[in-house]
Order: sequence, then structure tokens, then C-alpha cells
Amino acid sequence: MQKVAIVGSGHMGQCHAAAYAHIPQADLVALVDSRPNALIQAGETFGAGAFTDFDKMMAVVNPDVIDICTPTPWHKDYVLRAAAAGKHVIVEKPMARTVEESREMIKTAENAGVKLKVAHVVRFFPEFAAAKAQVDAGAVGTPAVVRTSRGGNFPGASGNWYGDPNQSGGVVLDLIIHDFDWLRWVFGDVERVYAKGNISREFGCIDYALVTLRMKSGVIAHVEGTWANPGAFQTKFEITGDKGMLDFQSLTSSPLTIATKNTEGAKGGVAIPESPSGRNPYCLELQHFIDCIENDSKPLITAEDGVKAVEIAMAAIESIRTEKPVVLSGGKGVK
Repeated sequence: MQKVAIVGSGHMGQCHAAAYAHIPQADLVALVDSRPNALIQAGETFGAGAFTDFDKMMAVVNPDVIDICTPTPWHKDYVLRAAAAGKHVIVEKPMARTVEESREMIKTAENAGVKLKVAHVVRFFPEFAAAKAQVDAGAVGTPAVVRTSRGGNFPGASGNWYGDPNQSGGVVLDLIIHDFDWLRWVFGDVERVYAKGNISREFGCIDYALVTLRMKSGVIAHVEGTWANPGAFQTKFEITGDKGMLDFQSLTSSPLTIATKNTEGAKGGVAIPESPSGRNPYCLELQHFIDCIENDSKPLITAEDGVKAVEIAMAAIESIRTEKPVVLSGGKGVK
């Protein structure tokens, strides 16, 4: 049994707390938050101890796992403190605000001999996992062009920290980093980034970015992210290869579909059902990390994957600023 403490009792912290209730090997023992009112209510909801001080929580509870769900600017500090105390750590995406901070987190975890996982939950969504499986199986042949889109309304948070790009990194670092990680997982590393967007906040609480990635495999990916859509949050993707196309749109009732080319050149479509288990992706993600701890195995999403996603996002932000492409080579990118 792994004793878990969550740092941050906001929306994502409560999402993780609810997920641990369905993981037999996890016991949620504490929530940490600097906001007493929100903390007490969350603690009562999930039956966990409520602490406003991280060090006091560590002394009283002595957890095995620290789950960090704070705003991005505090990720590094809590990861360093948790790892230095010998605790396994899972940290919400983005891993950190910069590549340098991310690498410092990895070094501290390695020196402490603890596991560090970044919570890129999209890999655990059935439609995204199914798409990778189909690409790997050759369903579209050789992939060539990918389009992804993700977003909705501007997120609200205490202090409007999302509205400060110096803290959040805007829609590029906070939102479509999900897609950067998934695209690397499916198609391999990125070598070139070009982007347009509204990182300057000149339109207030509206943000939008369109990022073009050239993968080392030759695949071109167009990644759209928006915090300007007042409607429902949605995700979409298309994967086109020389034998067909995979398509998914979250607001339709259809599951992932494949349109294939037959010998006459006509197209046909077939639906790929979602996971019959119907388990919450956050449960699957956290269950996976707990299993990795108990079995001493490597997480599906490594800390290095977390750094790579931040590197792509920072390259996109730099491209928006300079209006020039940014080349990533040999793991060396922008800070």
C-alpha cells in the first residue's frame, strides 16, 4: 500500500484525489494547499488530512508518494523537496516552466533514487492510445501529415495565473503540450518548430496558437490550441498516411474511425470501439504509476519525455516571439 499526499487541492488535485479512491494499492492520506477554505472542504470530501504547510505534512504523515497538482511555477520547488526527502513523485504537466528547471528536477530525483513521472494523461485516453496502436499496426500505411486541435474557453484560476504567460506559458505550454507529448510518442522526436500565436496577452483572456512540427521521421504535424472558444472543450485529430486516414472528434458520438484506400481508390470507413473498461484515464494513469513503484518498473511516460515536451513548447514560444523557425537538435533546444 502506497501512502499518497497531493499538493494542490484545486480542480486537478481533486481530480487526482477522486481517482485514488479507485486504486486499491493507494491510500490518499493528505492534501496540502495554502488556501485553508478550499483545503478543508477538499479534505472532508476525500477523507484525507488537510495541511497548509508541506513540511508539517511530511513530518506528520510521512507519505510514500507526492502528487504535485499546483500551478506550474511551483512544480520545481515541490518536486525538489519531495525527491530530496526520498519520496516518489508524479507532477502534473507541464513538467516545469523551463527546460532548465525540468532537468534540475530529473537530476534531483536520480540522485535521490526515486521515481519521477510527468502526468501527460492523454496517452491514457482510449482514443489516443487506439490511434497509436493503429499507426503502429500500419492502418494508414506510412504516416505523412497529422492535424490536432484542442481547447475551449479561457481557464479560470485563483489570481488568474493562466493569464500571465510568465507563469503559465499560455496555451502553448499549458494546453497543447499534451499533443506535443502524444505526437512524440506516436511519431518520434521533433527536429523543427514554427509557430504563430497570441502569447502577448494583448487580447486579454483569449489565447490561440498554431504550431507546425517537422518530425525526424518526416511527418509534418499541425497543432492547434485555443482558449478562445466559448463553447464546450473539444479535441480532434487526423492522421493521414499513404494507405488512409485516422479521424477523431470528441464532440461527435462516433469513436475513432479509419478511412482506407482500396484497390480501386475508393474509401471506406470502419469504427474502432473505445476501451470496454470505460475506466477514467486519470485512474489508469495513476494506477500505472503506483504499479511502477510497487514493481520497480519504468513508467510509460519518463521524466525525459516531460523535458522533451517542455522543450518543444519553449521552441514554439520562441518561434512566436521571433517569427522564425526553431531547430531542435541532439536534445539541445531553448531554455
